[in-house]
Amino acid sequence: MTKIDLDAIFENLKEKLIRYGQEHLFKYWDELTDDQKKTLIRDIDEINLEEVQSFFKRATSSLEESAKKLDDRMEPIPESTFMSTSRTSEEKLKVYENEGLTHIANNRVGVLLMAGGQGTRLGSTNPKGMFDIKLPSRKSLFRVQGERIRKLQELAKNHTGLDGHIVWYIMTSEHTMEPTQKYFRDNNYFGLQKDNIEFFEQGSLPCFDFDGKILLDEKHRIAKAPDGNGGLYRALRDRGILADMNRRKVQYLHAHSVDNILIKVADPIFIGYCAKQNADCAAKVVEKSHPNEAVGVVCMVDGRYQVVEYSEITQKTAEMKNDDGRLKFNAGNICNHYFHADFLNKIGSTYEKELKLHVAQKKIPHVDSTGLRVTPEKVNGIKIEKFVFDVFEFAENFVSVEVARDVEFSALKNADSAGKDCESTARKDIFNLHRRYIEKAGGKLTDQVQEIEISPLISYAGENLEPLVKGKVFDTTTVHLMCPSEIPIKNGHL
Repeated sequence: MTKIDLDAIFENLKEKLIRYGQEHLFKYWDELTDDQKKTLIRDIDEINLEEVQSFFKRATSSLEESAKKLDDRMEPIPESTFMSTSRTSEEKLKVYENEGLTHIANNRVGVLLMAGGQGTRLGSTNPKGMFDIKLPSRKSLFRVQGERIRKLQELAKNHTGLDGHIVWYIMTSEHTMEPTQKYFRDNNYFGLQKDNIEFFEQGSLPCFDFDGKILLDEKHRIAKAPDGNGGLYRALRDRGILADMNRRKVQYLHAHSVDNILIKVADPIFIGYCAKQNADCAAKVVEKSHPNEAVGVVCMVDGRYQVVEYSEITQKTAEMKNDDGRLKFNAGNICNHYFHADFLNKIGSTYEKELKLHVAQKKIPHVDSTGLRVTPEKVNGIKIEKFVFDVFEFAENFVSVEVARDVEFSALKNADSAGKDCESTARKDIFNLHRRYIEKAGGKLTDQVQEIEISPLISYAGENLEPLVKGKVFDTTTVHLMCPSEIPIKNGHL
């Protein structure tokens, strides 16, 4: 663009900014270089000012509403739409598993990985999926999950004779897209077909001060933040992923966050159960460990499915119990969901614009009134987010599946100093699970054994281990079962 072009664009945009009360975004225009002016113009052009203005009004007006307790409007999940894996017969679970494996073998299953987060709280600047929790193999979260997909495709082929595949859709953020793609390339896509992995970027929204003014991160850049994991629905539509699913005839999608080391990626039991129930949407849940556990609860509010945060109910309701002594509201949400493709298309075309907006009040670095970029010591503005579970209310046929926490859920969110949901607990949880797998298959582990890891390429969920461990006694400090072809890994890289 020439200087004349820039000035002409400036005049046109300035009128638009004045109309929406955001003319301060051009306050430092005369101080900018031509390249910086182009950056600012691009940032402003990417914003639908009318829409984000309405988002601010909707989000802030919901603050008062969200402060109200929901006790009188809540009901537990109906038994008719609920299955517990621990209280379901092995025979029935096998039926669901076979159903799921059949769909996988017929190329009807996709996985949506929400991988936009960075490992900042873990002390890393890399995407969280690259994090190494120091397993004996030194495999990252990305690698473990990719290898589980490989093994599941193998199991599906063994079950049906069909050489099917799972499509892996990976949602990154602006900051994690490039390093994530490079990491996958450098690691040869963990043995998966490159054509069956699709990367796409979630959207972002501008950050506001409390008066609705969009903040500047720098004089030539707007302060933006990812639009939350609920932004995936717009991203699926706008980034062409729904079109890709339709082209590939993917019908069933398993969506989950990247930070669960125990995740059963594309769990065939979950897929099979949901398919047999003709569900359009589903959630895996774990039983709450105690009334005050800081997790949302899947329940019904005013007759529609919803996740209610622990802060939205009173202590009395949190402690309510059924006749069997279990908590009345005990279905803890773990960001582990199923979607039918038809439902996702309906969300994209009709309901996405109706999703609830949530406000996070934050300390947002910004350019202050004197032109200096500051990092405030107090909360100074808001970020607007959407949550993945807020589509539940639009589901006509919603089901939930309760799974064992020690088998399927171990979150990696904090530095080790926190003592929970951290590297040490994730590592301990996978060691304990793999210990149980070996013992169930007839192996014995002495007290000498401290670390136990089973490669996903050996076993997806503890199956087919008998030939390797039955009748054997393991007495070394580390037990690491892996394929002969596997190459030792250092820091998550080959």
